[in-house]
Amino acid sequence: MRYSPDITLFSTLQDVMGRNLEVLQDKVQTIPGSVQYNIQRYRKAPDWFMEDKGVLVYNYSKSQPSKRYLELNFCVSGNVYCRKKNIECDKCQMAASPTCLERVESVDIISFRFSPSQLSQFVKPRNNGTKQDAILKFTHRETFTVTQVLCPKITTTLESILNNKYADALENIFINAQTQMLLLYCLDYMVNDQPVNAIACKFLSNEADREKITKAREILIQHIGEPITIKELSRKVAINECYLKKGFKEMYGTTVFDFYQSQRMEHAKYLLYEKGCTVTEVSMLLGYSSISHFSTAFKRHTGAKPCDLLR
Repeated sequence: MRYSPDITLFSTLQDVMGRNLEVLQDKVQTIPGSVQYNIQRYRKAPDWFMEDKGVLVYNYSKSQPSKRYLELNFCVSGNVYCRKKNIECDKCQMAASPTCLERVESVDIISFRFSPSQLSQFVKPRNNGTKQDAILKFTHRETFTVTQVLCPKITTTLESILNNKYADALENIFINAQTQMLLLYCLDYMVNDQPVNAIACKFLSNEADREKITKAREILIQHIGEPITIKELSRKVAINECYLKKGFKEMYGTTVFDFYQSQRMEHAKYLLYEKGCTVTEVSMLLGYSSISHFSTAFKRHTGAKPCDLLR
């Protein structure tokens, strides 16, 4: 079932929402236990002036824990790109003309909703938790909404989600990974009202080393079903194991292992619920040596048994 994104996001569209808007893309994910998201893209009229905007919604309910959620909403102006390059043009809605430029200006509404169980995995036990920790654990007991003009990091991540070249299972893996980055950036920029600029790892001031950490994350995403050790990963990106672990935690707010496990389990949900794969098939696709090992890891991460998501 599609959820309703926070209505304040549409304030910039209130003068045009009455028009007959042309839908270019409408994508929804509602896998139980995973991030719920809506991606709606409309053709932008020449006279529209849009301000890119983000809205973070934290909803706390003391009496009804099931109604607690964190929602990220975005309204951005962008371009929808044709994915049928090198194929005979069928004059689709992207740019239906003999002079197709393979893109059309759009207004994009993107919303992501996280449940408490999903967010809790990002918090580690500590004596003095931060404001972000309180939000992720839902120990902050007041509902609030924060509106913010988008920073370059958030805009770039949104563009990568909207115009990615993946399809089917690979697209699911990619969007899940990028969604975690959006969560990290939004907590930094929207909750603190400013970016966190301090770099604890001095070697990350070197652009080449940052690129190696980024490459390591890409390798993990591309090899969800092929377990890889820290040693192997460090060799692939030509960086010291210690630097890899420290740099990854600094840049992405999680350890290499936790990130990899999180992506594997999120993909497992997709395979079980959307694709109707059996527990045995998913276990093999994700590279587990036995069904019991996979089931244990899945329950530890999600709190449910794999068979609970079977359609």
